[in-house]
Amino acid sequence: MLDLRRIVNETDAVRAGLIKRGEDDAPIDEILALDVRRRELIQETDSARHFRNEVSRRIGEERRRPTDEEIQQMRATGDRISELEGEARDVEGRLRDLMLGLPNLPLDEVPDGLDESCNVVVRTDEPAAARDWEVPHWEIGEQLGIIDMEGAANISGSRFYMLRGQGARLHRAIVSWLLDTLVDEFGYEETNPPYLVREDTLVGSGNLPKFADDLYRDDEAGLWMIPTSEVSLNAIFQGNIIDDELPLKYCAHTPCFRKEHAAAGRDVRGMKRVKQFEKVEMFRFVEPEDSEEALQEMIEISLELCKRLEFTTRLLQLCAGDIAFQSAKTYDIEVWSPGAQEWLEISSLSTCTDFQSRRNNTRYRPKDGRGTRFPHTLNGSALGMPRTFIAVLENGLQADGSVVLPEVLWEKVGVERIGI
Repeated sequence: MLDLRRIVNETDAVRAGLIKRGEDDAPIDEILALDVRRRELIQETDSARHFRNEVSRRIGEERRRPTDEEIQQMRATGDRISELEGEARDVEGRLRDLMLGLPNLPLDEVPDGLDESCNVVVRTDEPAAARDWEVPHWEIGEQLGIIDMEGAANISGSRFYMLRGQGARLHRAIVSWLLDTLVDEFGYEETNPPYLVREDTLVGSGNLPKFADDLYRDDEAGLWMIPTSEVSLNAIFQGNIIDDELPLKYCAHTPCFRKEHAAAGRDVRGMKRVKQFEKVEMFRFVEPEDSEEALQEMIEISLELCKRLEFTTRLLQLCAGDIAFQSAKTYDIEVWSPGAQEWLEISSLSTCTDFQSRRNNTRYRPKDGRGTRFPHTLNGSALGMPRTFIAVLENGLQADGSVVLPEVLWEKVGVERIGI
């Protein structure tokens, strides 16, 4: 959530930031008018309460019964206070609804542009020349008997996959290696958070109310299935003050559930875009002045993981119109898919500034000990499945149809090669 004081005091800058990300019709004027009325109601209510208190004080000091006129005044004042409080609740509710609909403001250095065509390639590795035996992952998986798309469709319908045998073991090995590396080398605390969360948890992350149609919900329990573990990790301290010294670094491996309405007709072959997938997530709470350094550290971690998996990568900075609702700046890491001859996003890393912590009222005590502040939150994939799995298959494919695995996975999988 944006800071209301910033909207009031820096209105033109806020408008410009929203327009930069394509929000031309943001209800800033209505928000400003509601804030004015909110403050008027506070003042009127305080004045009415002061009048009522003064009359009560005077009667008490004079040790007498109130007159009929005073009784009528007190009743009228009480009715007026109730009326003002009711209007204030309506105004504050409408104001909150409008504020929850505003996305985060892009940082100044975020490139202009409204869609992915305006994203900027920061650095790239040159893909190796295509080999005569390049095959997309869905054909590799079928030939090796490790990806069963038909079986998954029989169970759940389209946009699902099932891994079998050494495929399932490879998937588990990749996840285990990612978690062990984050914990042992990069100082993350491993977590296993809930996959079903309350509505206010998704409001705090920025997924609700705007993106309700993209999420799965248990109507009876009033719980929602997470689209990413960022949602759960962001809520660890919601409504509370963090007692530990920042930064705090968490990682988690969870399933993720998304309806993928926006992806209709895109990437329908294989495992690239599905409704249920898994991801290893990095999440940080940091002091505001440290968030840029933390973002760069997270980018380097994801790039290092890709390097150890022997992937060809490129790093993109997303333009203002392509960053997520809660993000202030985002970088994507893509890996080369030789079988499909395309770049696949494997990690997305963002700083959300204090947008999420304001939404769920997460605060911390600064080192100077003066009051509390909202920490900055950052999130990033390290890495996303099944695209990591796809890249391992397609990059490791050999002329005989077998797949040579990256060396870092040999011990966890138990073999150096899958296949024929």
